[in-house]
Amino acid sequence: MLRFTLLWLLLFFLYLPSSSARPAPFAMRISCGARQNVRTPPTYALWYKDFAYTGGVPANATPPSFVTPPLKTLRYFPLSDGPENCYSINRAPKGHYTVRIFFGLVTQPEVDNEPLFDVSVEGTLIHSLKSGWTSHDDQVFAEALVFLLDGTVSICFHSTGHGDPAIISIEILQVDDKAYYFGPEWGKGVILKTTSRLTCGTSKPRFDEDYSGDHWGGDRFWLPVRTFGQNADEPRSTEGRIKQASDAPNFYPEALYQSAIVSTDIQPDLAYTMDVDPNKNYSIWLHFAEIDASITGAGQRVFDVLINGDTVFEDIDVVDMSGDRYTALVLNTTVALSGRTLTITFRPKKGKHAILNAIEVFQIIAAESKTLPEEVRALQALKKALGLPSRFGWDGDPCVPKEHPWSGADCHFDKSGSKWFIDGLDLDNQGLRGFLPNEISKLHHLQSINFSGNTIHGPIPSSLGTVTSLEILDLSYNNLTGSIPESLGQLTALRRLNLNGNSLSERVPSALGGRLLNGASFNFTDNAGLCGIPGLPTCGPHLSAGAKVGIAFGTALSFLLLVTCSVCWWKRQQNIHRAQQIAARGAPYAKSRTQFSHDIQLSRHHNHGQARTAAENGPSLLS
Repeated sequence: MLRFTLLWLLLFFLYLPSSSARPAPFAMRISCGARQNVRTPPTYALWYKDFAYTGGVPANATPPSFVTPPLKTLRYFPLSDGPENCYSINRAPKGHYTVRIFFGLVTQPEVDNEPLFDVSVEGTLIHSLKSGWTSHDDQVFAEALVFLLDGTVSICFHSTGHGDPAIISIEILQVDDKAYYFGPEWGKGVILKTTSRLTCGTSKPRFDEDYSGDHWGGDRFWLPVRTFGQNADEPRSTEGRIKQASDAPNFYPEALYQSAIVSTDIQPDLAYTMDVDPNKNYSIWLHFAEIDASITGAGQRVFDVLINGDTVFEDIDVVDMSGDRYTALVLNTTVALSGRTLTITFRPKKGKHAILNAIEVFQIIAAESKTLPEEVRALQALKKALGLPSRFGWDGDPCVPKEHPWSGADCHFDKSGSKWFIDGLDLDNQGLRGFLPNEISKLHHLQSINFSGNTIHGPIPSSLGTVTSLEILDLSYNNLTGSIPESLGQLTALRRLNLNGNSLSERVPSALGGRLLNGASFNFTDNAGLCGIPGLPTCGPHLSAGAKVGIAFGTALSFLLLVTCSVCWWKRQQNIHRAQQIAARGAPYAKSRTQFSHDIQLSRHHNHGQARTAAENGPSLLS
């Protein structure tokens, strides 16, 4: 009984930590172009349909590589929809994420078989597809480690004129907040773009999921490298357990360290060379575990690590530094490269051969500062109100990446606030057919607006007078109506104002008229209703707004009174006419009654005469 109780307590305490274990990381996988959610083998990961996330055209997909998720659809973005097209995804908790995008090929003859385009995440350019990418398994996707700070993520695809961007899938996978910490420069202002990730001594490409890795690792893809060259190395493998493998914060899968390559007598140095972008900084992660059965203790294998000929690690003894055989060791360094190649060399010093399990190489990218959010919202409202043609795009961030700013919007970087803002709008002769919204006044830093030569209608918003930095305002040759707002007179920096060729009316604000004496260039011509300054008709008596309201009210009241009187007169005439008709119908009877009345009156007169005679003669005496 005591033995059973002790066993039960042991199982209870073993279970207790797992019940309070770290929750699963946030994960969103999107199957682009899909009409319904799908699951894919072998792990049966859930992929969400992308309906309502973005524009573009759904189509059947041709996966360019066997490492591409087995999804049947994609979404591509014709240039006619604009040069920038974005997925804006909400409800992503603040944190550190792996963002991965798989590219696809459209199965339509009229679509370019190998489109070339750029990819940005949160306004920062992370990848540019290069010719021939469909022939390399590690180029069919782009991947980066990004901090998401506001609960949303924006992933944009930028056309470069070489085919339409086509996307099969997007993955947003949360990782540890301290994952891939590489030194003081690491932080929320840094993005790590995956340049290469290799697993050595095996021919099987695998994701972390295939390795049964921890979900907090981000489901990394490991490209297999069986050998660095003929007779240059030999593979090693083990099925034994590897200690210290799946530890925080990077959570590498244990199986990653169960295969390796070692150099040979013919080629004692292990060397790996890859292409890189020049003049960039790179974070390099090297993985070791002593799984070679010929090595039984510390000091038997010691080697140096060189990058482009420079020694970065000396006297690497994996057993000694990790603490034991079959124990993971990870080394990290940061290097600045000016050339286009990166060569990592492992040079033996003791024991003739070097060993290597895996390599990771990241390009360090400074995250772009984004445009002020209120100005982005103002531009989106302007886009909708003006009916901006779809060819403009205007999707994502207007100022970043700097390689792909919005057409028609001029940007300026505020170093003190580390934010971009809009200081100019140039959309003349673009077929705009909408109206000017009040939100345009939210662009507080505007210095120039040119909307001339369109068919913009409606009034000039008075709120435009609050953009005190405005120097040039050209709204000429549109269909603007109403009066010129008095608030425009408050724009003391305004030196050029073109409102000619519209349908504006009433008096030009006196503050604007006075500015003409100070050398400002204002044009109000071709507005039939404007008056009040030299060159325009003279205005009549100026009425205040209250007077205009009073006149309008009096006119309405007089009209109502006139209508009421007219109705009453018409009713009276109707009653008179009706009475005449009734009288005409009863005329014979009325004549008889009149004659009878006349006879009675005559009779009365006769009797009355006789009575008077008797009275005059006195009373009659009766016997």
